[in-house]
Amino acid sequence: MTEHLVVIGADAAGMSAASQARRRRGPEELRITAFERGSVTSYSACGIPYWVGGEVAEADELIARTPEQHRARGIDLRLRTEVTALDPERRRVRSRDLDTGAQEWTPYDHLVIATGAEPVRPALPGFDAPGVHTAHTLPDGRALLDTLAGLRAPGGLGETDGAAAASPRRAVVIGGGYIGIEMVEAVLRQGYQVTLVHRTPEPMPGLDPQMGALIRRGMAKLGVEVVPEAEATEVLLGPDGRPRAVRSTAGEHPADLVVLGLGVRPRTALARAAGLPLGVHGGLRTDERMRVVDAAGTPLPGLWAGGDCVEVRHLVSGQHRHVALGTHANKHGLVIGTNLGGGEAAFPGVVGTAITRICDLEIARTGLNEREATAAGLDWTAAVVESTAQAGYLPGAAWMTVKLLAERGSGRLLGLQIVGGAGAAKRIDIGAMALGSGLTVQELIFQDLAYAPPFSPVWDPVLVAARKAAARI
Repeated sequence: MTEHLVVIGADAAGMSAASQARRRRGPEELRITAFERGSVTSYSACGIPYWVGGEVAEADELIARTPEQHRARGIDLRLRTEVTALDPERRRVRSRDLDTGAQEWTPYDHLVIATGAEPVRPALPGFDAPGVHTAHTLPDGRALLDTLAGLRAPGGLGETDGAAAASPRRAVVIGGGYIGIEMVEAVLRQGYQVTLVHRTPEPMPGLDPQMGALIRRGMAKLGVEVVPEAEATEVLLGPDGRPRAVRSTAGEHPADLVVLGLGVRPRTALARAAGLPLGVHGGLRTDERMRVVDAAGTPLPGLWAGGDCVEVRHLVSGQHRHVALGTHANKHGLVIGTNLGGGEAAFPGVVGTAITRICDLEIARTGLNEREATAAGLDWTAAVVESTAQAGYLPGAAWMTVKLLAERGSGRLLGLQIVGGAGAAKRIDIGAMALGSGLTVQELIFQDLAYAPPFSPVWDPVLVAARKAAARI
């Protein structure tokens, strides 16, 4: 008997699950239907800032698999079709064609919920105006580029009497996390003067403040005006209905363009309406096989979930977190598809690894920061090391600062943070592997890392930080 797999969401987690299940089971064994309310599939949302900034020429370069490629593999992919209701008891979903309005119920044997996340857009005055952008989807990126193009044109957006702007265009980015930082770089590359408004004492709240201060100073060197500990309260509009300034608790900040980088939250309204239990961060909870579970941890029949709509276990703190990353989403899909295809796969959890940059300044973290370690009830110590990413005697060796957290007593590595120049940030993978393996800082010291002067000092800065932490323990 042919089983029917229904997938909601045709991006990383959803189509990875569908594709992996198809590799293992042919159409005669498993029929696959995927619903996607947008018009594109399997694209890199992480690449949008680099498209907006001009490093990626066309949106098509961000698309990994086209709808035609998915359909050629025997997946019934329905674009611009939104799932509007789930009925887990009767194992069916209701969908609506966004072009025709037609609705229908589709039965399933297995349902993969991969509805992703949605950008935070506060319900504040002016935040829904033209010229106030997010950068979450390809259409978001296109709309932002269209605004940029309009502002560049003589007599363009916001200009009167056809007169060209007499001063450089100004952009205000609201939010100092990863999305905000990347969008600061994107609009800088477009020639804008940029103001960053954020709530925390330093940008990048995922890092400790002393590391965030390095980022603030780096942005200041790029000409970015950083406004810390400020809450944006209103986007002030001109006569044309477009931004002229952002009002915050720190004052008014002139703006021709506003970009929101306030993070994302799980898109789980469908699941909530269907009575599925959600975690403390609003995401679906799953077991290691990525089956949706109830409050007691019991898998619910026929239900799977992955990607930015789920919460995952943090392997260091043991707590569940919402971590929206494409790397996780693709792994979730691989696990789901393998299990649906008759294999055995598990997703163990995450250690919170992330990396980004602003122009030549590289930024990375993994594990826990001080605030998170304290919240998890851990007794920790920290070590900070300033070094170079290459042998210091080489011309142009880039600076870097490493901060390492370890547990007192056991010596267990708890977290790693890196800020520095070229060649610094990918060292975070050393910490990610060590955290995933449960290494102590004493064990980390003697890991056989590669060395040659163009790549590292003879003692890698991460190992120097481990030595310093071990001495304190």
